[in-house]
Amino acid sequence: MALADTFKALSDPVRREILELLKGGALSAGDIASNFDMTQATVSYHLKILKKADLIREKRDKNFIFYELNMTVVEEMMAWLSELKGGRKS
Repeated sequence: MALADTFKALSDPVRREILELLKGGALSAGDIASNFDMTQATVSYHLKILKKADLIREKRDKNFIFYELNMTVVEEMMAWLSELKGGRKS
């Protein structure tokens, strides 16, 4: 897991909102873009960063690409944070 990429991806509120949208299931780029007042190119940029951090995956279905959460990375990050918290003695 590349924590730097993960934290960079999570640092932007738009990308966090995209992750929130994907909690409900896979969405196309157009479905995601319809929730924002920005160009399709800007949404694609955010999706690219989320993919680089491996927080989302894409699935192709005929002529469409659908994006979904990659829970494996989320679980790895949560485990790392939990270990970090647990390593401290009060």
